[in-house]
Amino acid sequence: MSRVKYLKTGLLRLTLVLAISLVSLGSVAQTEQIDLPDMGASADTILSRAEEEEYAKALVRQMRAYEVLNEDPMITGYFEDMGFRLASNSNRPDKSFTFVVLNQPVLNAFAAPGGVIALYSGLILTADDENEVAGVLAHEIAHITQQHLYRALESQKAMTIPIALAMLGLVLAGGGSAEAIQGAVLSGQAAATQASIYFTRQNEYEADRIGISTLSRADYDPAGMAEFFKKMGRASRAMGEGPPEYLRTHPVSVSRITEATNRAQNMPKPEPSDGRDFYLVQARLRALTEKSPETAIEWFVHRMERADIKQAESDALFYGHAIALQRKGEFREARDLLQNLIDRDHHVAYELQMADLDLESGRDNQAIDSMAGLYHNFPGNHAISLQYARALLKNREPQQAETAAEILRKQLLTHPDDPVLYELYAQSSNIAGDRIKAKEAIAESYYLRGGIHEAAMQLQELSNDDDLDYYQRSRITARINELRMELVKLGLDDD
Repeated sequence: MSRVKYLKTGLLRLTLVLAISLVSLGSVAQTEQIDLPDMGASADTILSRAEEEEYAKALVRQMRAYEVLNEDPMITGYFEDMGFRLASNSNRPDKSFTFVVLNQPVLNAFAAPGGVIALYSGLILTADDENEVAGVLAHEIAHITQQHLYRALESQKAMTIPIALAMLGLVLAGGGSAEAIQGAVLSGQAAATQASIYFTRQNEYEADRIGISTLSRADYDPAGMAEFFKKMGRASRAMGEGPPEYLRTHPVSVSRITEATNRAQNMPKPEPSDGRDFYLVQARLRALTEKSPETAIEWFVHRMERADIKQAESDALFYGHAIALQRKGEFREARDLLQNLIDRDHHVAYELQMADLDLESGRDNQAIDSMAGLYHNFPGNHAISLQYARALLKNREPQQAETAAEILRKQLLTHPDDPVLYELYAQSSNIAGDRIKAKEAIAESYYLRGGIHEAAMQLQELSNDDDLDYYQRSRITARINELRMELVKLGLDDD
């Protein structure tokens, strides 16, 4: 059984245990409660800052375990930057936020307790420009800053974090719809097709009003929100099978669109941008998430036939087309497209993709040289660092592995919750001959993918190693105790 399948099987078992516990709690005395934050209390006292962060991290681990998170560093990094740019210009810049992209081809987004905001790939691919996606993010950020989530939950029965995560796990394991995922995240009441919490009309108007102000302060076009609402309305009429899922949880009326449009007209507009970075990320997302590279290629070729495409979008289409060709194994054609783009513009996305193509097509030394140059020119760039490390590790040479380990250590300081970093660090440490660091790193990757039991088991096995010095044993023992405490808080044990 593969490691991922093993983790998913284990998580499903754990979530079933918690779901059964939920049913059992209904038939026993109310005094028997799991000692975790009550999510049905006053909006000001439901979760402390530390508890919100704990919930957010647990939620992301659960989504990652069921492989619904997009983990491409260029895609996630772009929308994280967009989200934090908006959050820093919101009315509560002190709040904690976590921004994720879900690989689901539906038009949806949601905000969850703990400041987690999720964009679905279908929504990103539907948008015409960055301002429309920023409008959705600004709206969801306002739901968090105005505590609309907690106010909605006050009408629900008290719910603990373990139960919320259990219900989410059951939905994800069953391949549930985006609405069902949102319902599980928000309330723990994971209906098969219907989210159980809807924001009130007043909540929606307030999120629009505050979100539009946030858009303007962050130098996005404040008209982006209303434009996207209009687009969703048109998509709803064209589909003829009911509105997109986002509209079912965020109903948009004509009056809301009108008010948002009028409000945006009274705000200053930023300097126009060609939106190149957005179009590149959007094209990359499509190229990597289409079910087959042939489908992606067909889409890009068809799109290029339009006469109204801006230069920035046209370049992005060629870039996405090259990625799809590489996925299909047509390396020469992909190289020609990328080289034409690089000859006109040395954008880091083109050069990074060319290095990736070199690595995949067997030009290892050329890939390493290109990545070394990019790493020097863009120090700290997460996507470049990951790709450079992969290039250095391909031939499993100890000296190159030591260089990769140093690059990855620096990234772990700023991205401590990235399991891919830990997996690569484990690989680099193992090749370089540091077996202990390798096992510690692989345990952390298990943990970040939702495998708390598996992480504890890895470290417990390592703790029995006679070669550990005092400091290593102390560090490993402390981490085992932390994992055990977390399992206890979730109502589980580590047997």
